[in-house]
Amino acid sequence: MTATIENIRIHCFDYPRDRVIGDSQFASTHVWAGTLELIDSSGNIGLGFFQSLHTPLPEAREIKALVERLRLPSMLNRPPEALIHKVSRPRGGNIFPLPHSLDQAIDQALWDLAAKHANLPLYQFLGGTSNKVKSYGSGVCFHMSDNEVSDFYTGAVKHGFDAYKVKVGFDTVEQDLDRLALVRDAVGSQTRLMIDANEAWSAKEAIRRIRRYEEAGFPIYWVEDPILRHDIPGLIEVKQALTDSHLNVGEYLDLSGKRNLVDHNAGDIINIHGDISAALNIGWLCAEHGVPISLGNTPMELGAHIASALPEVVYTEHSMLNMDRIVEQPLAVEQGYIVLTDKPGHGFALSASAQQDLCASAAG
Repeated sequence: MTATIENIRIHCFDYPRDRVIGDSQFASTHVWAGTLELIDSSGNIGLGFFQSLHTPLPEAREIKALVERLRLPSMLNRPPEALIHKVSRPRGGNIFPLPHSLDQAIDQALWDLAAKHANLPLYQFLGGTSNKVKSYGSGVCFHMSDNEVSDFYTGAVKHGFDAYKVKVGFDTVEQDLDRLALVRDAVGSQTRLMIDANEAWSAKEAIRRIRRYEEAGFPIYWVEDPILRHDIPGLIEVKQALTDSHLNVGEYLDLSGKRNLVDHNAGDIINIHGDISAALNIGWLCAEHGVPISLGNTPMELGAHIASALPEVVYTEHSMLNMDRIVEQPLAVEQGYIVLTDKPGHGFALSASAQQDLCASAAG
């Protein structure tokens, strides 16, 4: 008999980052992260991750009460296999997101449990065949000093990435060029450079800056989110102006928003994240249209399981964040590839030492 969901457990963690991270719109010096565990009738645990970038998380008991009131009733006494394939029809106010990406954490925990029931690593359960996923290095480095940027990217070279992403969108193009020069000096001229402006510009300013980068000798592999996410005409204008660069878009959009990008041919690469169910849907759509996909930052690089399963994925982001302190065994990186575990599920388990030293609150 298939095991069914019986309970949930929440842990919240609060500790300093090992560096300031951020982009042209925000900065973060603290990890405010949480874990959501779904426990089934056989004692199996499905693990998902949530976080807050801007403010501390509420107490774990408050988050647990929220999930128990708004999500758990529809999951109790049901197998995860039934829930991951459930189709819901949006109607009025019955479809709404929980804060702090809690719905994504539930989705991750359900897929983790379902893969464990099948005794398969998650990437195989999703249809993937390779336990190695092509990755690029990302500093999330906008607010770091020049010396910190140089040290970070010099250290990242040991992972063997063949591409690195740089945060741009400073007040002047000269500041952007200085940052690109620092990173290129650290990683070498033979590697690809990507840039991420996090919606800092208008379409015309984006085109102007990209041309300046190229004129200064910085070929850009992809330009990520240069303008506002919903500006379809502007995105098309930028895309058509690019010659050798690719336009990477969709990070901030839900599944419907990403579909709108594909329908309007408004990007060269569609960026997805850690919602596994939504990723499979957009992955199918991109495969239908032959549109490449990138996997953005996901907790513990869990998205590498998704990347293995989707044929259109070209790169998976790895930012070397110290959020992975809360799990027992982070994923390794070898010669530019994230190496997935062959343990059933996604392979992550909560660290006992983190629960003792970093846990701000827990509710079981």
